[in-house]
Amino acid sequence: MLLSTLLALPGYGSIILIVVAILLLFGGKKIPELMRGLGRGMKEFKDATKDDNSSPESSDSKKDSK
Repeated sequence: MLLSTLLALPGYGSIILIVVAILLLFGGKKIPELMRGLGRGMKEFKDATKDDNSSPESSDSKKDSK
């Protein structure tokens, strides 16, 4: 089971092939824009989960006071 999991992981050759394919598909100038958008999306997601985690605490304290 462990051997099949290790074989499924991409090696250096596979990673290089994927990077070359991405460069060919999107071009060198478009990749920084894509990464910037991905970073903004991750930041918004993180901020939303922080806001979501703080909301139940305030609603729990409201329930206790009633």
